[in-house]
Amino acid sequence: MKALVTGAGGFLGGALVRRLRNRGDTVRSFCRKSYPDLDSLGVEQVQGDLADRAAVSAAAAGCDIVFHVAAKAGVWGRWNEYHRANVVGTENVIAACRTNAIHRLVYTSSPSVIFAGVDQNGVNESEPYPKRFLAHYPHTKALAEQSVLAANGPELGTVALRPHLIWGPGDPHLIPRLIGQARAGRLKRIGRESKPVDTVYVDNAAAGHVQAADRLAPGSPVAGKAYFLTQGEPQPLWDFVNRLLAAAGLPPVARTVSTGAAYLTGAVWEKVYRLFCLRGEPPMTRFVARQLSTAHWFDLAAARRDFGYTPTVSTDEGLKRVAEWLRTHPPR
Repeated sequence: MKALVTGAGGFLGGALVRRLRNRGDTVRSFCRKSYPDLDSLGVEQVQGDLADRAAVSAAAAGCDIVFHVAAKAGVWGRWNEYHRANVVGTENVIAACRTNAIHRLVYTSSPSVIFAGVDQNGVNESEPYPKRFLAHYPHTKALAEQSVLAANGPELGTVALRPHLIWGPGDPHLIPRLIGQARAGRLKRIGRESKPVDTVYVDNAAAGHVQAADRLAPGSPVAGKAYFLTQGEPQPLWDFVNRLLAAAGLPPVARTVSTGAAYLTGAVWEKVYRLFCLRGEPPMTRFVARQLSTAHWFDLAAARRDFGYTPTVSTDEGLKRVAEWLRTHPPR
């Protein structure tokens, strides 16, 4: 098939492109800039802005399927920036599919769209969206997911996938951030209890996208649904963090701050950043405080049943690969 992948230059997008190319699919990327790695994979690169409807439609012309991976991530920023990238951008992707008579759209969502700030133990896809969101990212991703699922119909089959805490070799986000915080002495455990949390190795997340795409068609059992993608091996969060730190040759987290103190600190930092229009992200936010102190692991039964999702890289194996990557690519 000929696939358009938005956000192909990112961590998950790159893993997805490699998987598609390895099995012989033709890939076109749509990103803000050009990436040499994509050139080496034989990817046709198109530059543009997701908020530009005409540019998105032109990039999708002639494709059989769209993988919409691109998004504005993070825990802090202006509402209009998140809305423009995540909501308007997704609406433009849907419109591009319709304009170009593309019948399959795979959307990369996030489990945070159903995060209400409380424990989520083994929840499935019937979990409702919360009435209140603690950050713009999950809020706009939820709006975008709803648009994608509502667009499902006789001419366009859509599916939303929710990978949770993606990690692995080449990770430019989670692992470098943890290592940087640990080296600076700023990494603290939140709460005395280490709640179980699901994660997903990047190649497993990419494989799930391809598996769902292969089963997706208008009217198929996959169409119009959301699915969680994880390792299926929930682990105590701080145990997992310490294993990542050990892979980098760093000691485990030694200091602890109470959940209440972390949440209050996050609220204060948010007010300070808004009041003084500070750049970057606050050292703590309410959303992060809740994410790091609650359980969130998910039932994979639907993904296993509907498109045969099975993580092939275990957490233990993934951590071995991360350790090897860190030996050859030590973070600065």
